[in-house]
Amino acid sequence: MPERLLNKLKDRRTELGLTQAELAERCGVTRKTVNTVENGVFTPSATLAIKLAQALEFSVEQLFWIER
Repeated sequence: MPERLLNKLKDRRTELGLTQAELAERCGVTRKTVNTVENGVFTPSATLAIKLAQALEFSVEQLFWIER
């Protein structure tokens, strides 16, 4: 079974009261990019993962993990 990168992006974003568009603006990406990362369609680069984690006030490890 292949490994999958899972995330708490949507949960954390909604906890902070942010829309996908607001998070995208904070990270310098499009709303569609945030949407595809949230839904596991797109695996973010290390740079984007760090930007997302910083914007959501989490560590990368709190926001993303590998399902085996």
